[in-house]
Amino acid sequence: MLTFTRPATRVLGFFALLVVVLLSVGASLLLGSRSIDVASVFDAVFSRGTASVEQMVVLDLRVPRTIIGLVAGAALGLAGALMQGLTRNPLADPGLLGVNAGASLAVVAAIAFFGVTAPSGYVWFAFGGAALAAALVYAVASGRTGPSPLSLTLAGAATTAVLTSFITLILLRDLDTLAQFRFWSAGSLVGRDVSTVATVSPFLVVGAAAALLLGRSLNSLALGDDVARGLGQRVGLTRIVAGVAIILLCGSATSLAGPLVFVGLVVPHIVRRFVGADYRWILLWSMPLGAALLVIADTVGRLIAPPSELEAGIVVALIGAPALIVLVRGNRAVTR
Repeated sequence: MLTFTRPATRVLGFFALLVVVLLSVGASLLLGSRSIDVASVFDAVFSRGTASVEQMVVLDLRVPRTIIGLVAGAALGLAGALMQGLTRNPLADPGLLGVNAGASLAVVAAIAFFGVTAPSGYVWFAFGGAALAAALVYAVASGRTGPSPLSLTLAGAATTAVLTSFITLILLRDLDTLAQFRFWSAGSLVGRDVSTVATVSPFLVVGAAAALLLGRSLNSLALGDDVARGLGQRVGLTRIVAGVAIILLCGSATSLAGPLVFVGLVVPHIVRRFVGADYRWILLWSMPLGAALLVIADTVGRLIAPPSELEAGIVVALIGAPALIVLVRGNRAVTR
């Protein structure tokens, strides 16, 4: 299998991923239940002439969902890599720290108790719920020396179970809330307000910068806490900064696109197969790959059963599950 072991080849591979992102953006603007040619897309994006049907489709429908897909996918890919490095758990994803459950409960509460109906109105509820849930998991998992990977995993699973029970209780008692919530919870990019990207962009920038700066620290943590301390690593501080970055990235992505589960799980595994175990490169590569994966999944969802379409979250699961199975089987073959 093709691998990138030297810094020069890793840089080239990163730029190749950027090309893949550009190709996925082009496919997202061109393809759908309504076929639009390249010239019409170019005119819609760069021309200020009289608006046509094709221009409205591109500018009002495809451009917003493409932008949101890029931003949410990059954030989830980076957050998933950071989670797996922090917890030393290869199955870590935004659901591990209760992020998805916290965001979902907050959205359910917004719909049921505050009468919020527009997806743009869910943003702060979802972001706040994700942050509170992750903070609760961290507090429950913390001991005298800080949370361990095992305690974070157990606390996250327990918190997710409790919050999911509350979500189910509310939805069973209010069918109108269920009807509105199920569309958001499927992880769709349709009907999202692109202005919400600007709203959460400061949190995304801070979270991404903090995550990328933790690459060397995650390499030390991978050797174990005692070894990391022996190397001069401040393990507690690293976990706090990583936890804040995860909350900012996952909270922002979940508020934009709903609780997508497979992006943060499968992307770091794919990247690791190419660049090895160095988290400085795993974190960097996970952003464009996550962005491309979510945009491609959204595009494929439009083409499966036109004029209807599948939500991006469903398509990501359909793509990600087989990819993860292949990776797992490949790892078994190597270790035998």
